[in-house]
Amino acid sequence: MNPSDQFVEHGISQQNLKKTSCATVLTLAYQSLGVVYGDLSTSPLYVYKTTFSGKLSLKEDDEEIFGVLSFIFWTFTIIALFKYVFIVMSADDNGEGGTFALYSLLCRHARLNMLLNQQPTDERLHAYATEDSADTWQSSLLKLFFEKHPRFQKGLLIFVLLGTCMAIGDGVITPAISVLSAVSGVQVKISHLHENYIVIISCVILVGLFSIQHHGTHRVAFLFAPVVAAWLLCISGIGIYNILHWNPQIYRALSPVYLSRFIRTTGIEGWLSLGGVVLSITGVETMFADMGHFSAPSIKIAFTCIVYPCLILAYMGEAAFLSKHHEDIQRSFYKAIPEAVFWPVFIVATFAAIVGSQAVISATFSIIYIPEINWILMCLCLAVTIGLRDTNMIGHAYGLAVTTVMFVTTCLMILVILTVWKQGIIKAIIFLLLFGSIELLYISASICKIPEGGWIPLVLALIFMGIMYTWNYGTMKKHQFDVENKVSMSRILSLGPSLGIARVPGVGFIYTNLASGIPAIFGHFVTNLPAFHQVLVFVCIKSVQIPHVCENERLLISRVGPKEYGMFRCVVRYGYKDLQQENYNFENKLLSGIVQFVETEECVPESTHELSTYLENSYGEENMISSSSQLRVVKNDNDDHLEESLLKEESLQILKAKESGVAYILGHSHAKAKKSSSILKKLAIDVVFAFLSKNCREPDVILNVPNTSLLEVGMIYYV
Repeated sequence: MNPSDQFVEHGISQQNLKKTSCATVLTLAYQSLGVVYGDLSTSPLYVYKTTFSGKLSLKEDDEEIFGVLSFIFWTFTIIALFKYVFIVMSADDNGEGGTFALYSLLCRHARLNMLLNQQPTDERLHAYATEDSADTWQSSLLKLFFEKHPRFQKGLLIFVLLGTCMAIGDGVITPAISVLSAVSGVQVKISHLHENYIVIISCVILVGLFSIQHHGTHRVAFLFAPVVAAWLLCISGIGIYNILHWNPQIYRALSPVYLSRFIRTTGIEGWLSLGGVVLSITGVETMFADMGHFSAPSIKIAFTCIVYPCLILAYMGEAAFLSKHHEDIQRSFYKAIPEAVFWPVFIVATFAAIVGSQAVISATFSIIYIPEINWILMCLCLAVTIGLRDTNMIGHAYGLAVTTVMFVTTCLMILVILTVWKQGIIKAIIFLLLFGSIELLYISASICKIPEGGWIPLVLALIFMGIMYTWNYGTMKKHQFDVENKVSMSRILSLGPSLGIARVPGVGFIYTNLASGIPAIFGHFVTNLPAFHQVLVFVCIKSVQIPHVCENERLLISRVGPKEYGMFRCVVRYGYKDLQQENYNFENKLLSGIVQFVETEECVPESTHELSTYLENSYGEENMISSSSQLRVVKNDNDDHLEESLLKEESLQILKAKESGVAYILGHSHAKAKKSSSILKKLAIDVVFAFLSKNCREPDVILNVPNTSLLEVGMIYYV
């Protein structure tokens, strides 16, 4: 569980943010410190050290120190403040932020239908609404371009996956560099302590971090904000002390004049050192990604009023110390701490590194929400810590991951400006030139560090991209097979109401990958099973292009064929931020919706025969719940039933069928590449996709299906 999810559970959601008081916003701003800004706040531990780890040397005139500080200040101001706080955080998707949110906005507004089973009825979802303003010629041209060139839609998907996978790489690298940098500070006081002990201590802390994540960080999340707040106060106070004590003239470095001087005097070495400077803005993407857990105003207030000034003071103070102590560059942060407060600050620094790492781990865990990914990330993080052992090399890897994610966001924002905000192309170009050019500068410097550790995020991103794209490719091929081999309605009608087999009492839930039409697996069932249930329900679980689907919009129920056939369809819809796991008795909810559908069917146009049922938000052990004024729940001796006096005959038949028993019929389809397929396709489908399919959660797990009522029938798809 993400530590910030507790605030959403307590009622602070994007739907009621406008009604919240100033006190609530300030409370959220304080709470966001521990979840959103832990990573960003611990950057001073390693920025200067990594920046001066190459051939860039400190000279007596301090031009290099002033230049690096100027770069840090203006990068922090332009990227973190101007780009993210003032612009990017306005591009939310129903309050959600991050790469997926931007891509979701583009999918809806530019008609990029990259998800399976998209239906016109999805556009009537409450959160799906798009702006009614007329398209500009730029937005119309862009939509037409994507419509005529599907390959560019796939290219955009791969680009989004790149940013996402780099964010996963960030989740591997952040704990390693944060914890190792914090722990290594002890060598300032215990100089004879061997490096191996630093690595061992760091690994022990990392194992503890991931273990906490496995059990749920919400239990200790209340400590996050106080730790980060104390850390920010410490480093800002130390920064002020160092400025006044060592070099009060350090404020002059805030002038952009020192930027040009730095590049002009240092040349290539100065350009390469920018790979360390960019570490000062690691974690700014988290501000945008974690909007859904807090609110845009609270995150902005926390950054502008607390985080931004505290970090600027910390960087200025460390630069002031360095201007008088060139020899301490590799341990400048801890050397700059006054002797009297060293150990308290060291303890706070260690806890701050733990908090920042934990927040990043939780965010990464939410991207790939499977329990095993927690231990996979732990192993990768330990491998990076033990293998590199050097925060400078880890910093080179960190810089490339961070800048790539930022550049992906910039490119997606350009499309959002054109298609969602419907602004002119001039504004989009200005946005690209102002922010994209800075990010490309840092990317170019980080790419040159690939042999020195920058290869790590690239390898991790390629592996995760390969897995994600193979899963998407295999799923699309299976869906294509289902569409091409659907059972025609004329064939179903020719079988008659009995479907050519015996119809026995009971309800059968048939899980399918299709949101419309009769799946091929049903024909396979009819061929191999001697009997079918009196009531048949085709159940399809799908994702839609919005972050969350309300409980009262979760189910979309319609009828399949004439009434006497007793067949229905239920589409279960989830947003890309929803956890596809139901904690209630699904059959009660679904059959309640079908009864309500039958009772109100006459109000639905015959041409569509679809009704999105509006049910109660909670489903416990009570049978048959409905919000219809004609239906109510009656409980009698632990045997719940609907009052039958007002129900139609078909509704009564459905209830009696439920009493006879419910069976869950799952088509266990296996995809195999055709014999004529290429070796690459056979590798992707027969090996990688087959492995992923065996380890993914099936619909019976998602909907909490009892194993005693589950029937699986295998079928091979040749794709």
